[in-house]
Amino acid sequence: MQKKDCFFVGKIVKKYSFKGELLIKLDTDEPAEFLEMESVFVEKHKNLIPFFIESSSLHKSSLLRVRFEEVLNEADADALLGCELFLPLDFLPKLTGNKFYYHEIVGYKAEDIHFGPLGTVTGVNDHTAQHLFVIDHKGKEVLIPVNDEIIKTVDRETKTLILDAPEGLIELYI
Repeated sequence: MQKKDCFFVGKIVKKYSFKGELLIKLDTDEPAEFLEMESVFVEKHKNLIPFFIESSSLHKSSLLRVRFEEVLNEADADALLGCELFLPLDFLPKLTGNKFYYHEIVGYKAEDIHFGPLGTVTGVNDHTAQHLFVIDHKGKEVLIPVNDEIIKTVDRETKTLILDAPEGLIELYI
């Protein structure tokens, strides 16, 4: 399995017990959706390694407490601290309406209801407090906040994102 065919699930943040249990900070608003996982890919040394889950439960409602089959003690658990977890893209539920996954809209054409065609969505910057659409407009980068009030339509058939950017924002970049 290659990383490009997977999505980020979360990160192993700490040990839970002396018996190899781990706590995972999930990258989701719905941690309960991940309780039924049977396995997960753990990234170690830039490789994705499958780990099978023996048991899992929610811990303080936001962390997932996991016991992997092959992780039997504290030393095994220490080796996994800080590792990121991934699942194949097929495991993502299909979204409808104006809801979307960030990887799904890369390549979509972006249009503003006032400005017109903006360019192509090349990614989403999620490393800032406000996530931003990254749009290539004739070689110039345009950043538009990912916000329900700005996103008017996500058209999956035509692969078009219709936006209503705040007045003057697009002109700052162009």
